Amino acid sequence: MRPSARYARAEWGPLFSTVRRALVARRWRAVPMTLAAVCLTALCQYVQNQPWGYQFIQNVGCVRAEDPLWLSLLRTPLSLFVPALDLPVWGALVQILLVFGIAEICLGRWRALLIGYAATLAGTLYARVGIELGPGNPFGLPASDAQVVDTGPSAAVVALAVYVCWRYRAYFTAALVSALMVVEVLVKNNLAGKEHIAAIVVVLVLCVVRAPRHRDGGEKPPIQS
Repeated sequence: MRPSARYARAEWGPLFSTVRRALVARRWRAVPMTLAAVCLTALCQYVQNQPWGYQFIQNVGCVRAEDPLWLSLLRTPLSLFVPALDLPVWGALVQILLVFGIAEICLGRWRALLIGYAATLAGTLYARVGIELGPGNPFGLPASDAQVVDTGPSAAVVALAVYVCWRYRAYFTAALVSALMVVEVLVKNNLAGKEHIAAIVVVLVLCVVRAPRHRDGGEKPPIQS
């Protein structure tokens, strides 16, 4: 076996085997939460592109730092499934299908959903802190970003990708995803990029908390009902 093949097997072998077994055994029934998320995201995209639906989606699922905190917290769960209007929706749908699907199989649907929500919430709260810090601070944001809608599903996708890779010891892939998010901020210093970094920070904290069980092999692959 070539060195590159050995490395790929070491990096992705356990993850690939877990996903493959679940899909072979249960097919699409292995990822009901993911399929629901894809359908909900597509529905939100359709509705927000209709003259009668744009304001409705803004009112129930779009989060901005200028909004009252209580209102942002109410909107945050649905904001996971509201794709950005200026980006192709198919990209968001593919990301959700792949990353949410893998996470649902490898972590269990409730843990995957909780991590995705925590990452999105981290971005929502970071935006407020960043605006308070101001553009002169490396971690700050300009006041105009208070009117920018948050990242939608992308922060959850980044967080789940990093956590699953860490959970299955695909450390190089986890580091690569994190590095790409840092490059994104360096190249295009905007709210979305910094919210992705906030999501990664939350996941890294979670990894540190879970590290003792992870080293001891105490975490078992979830049993899907």
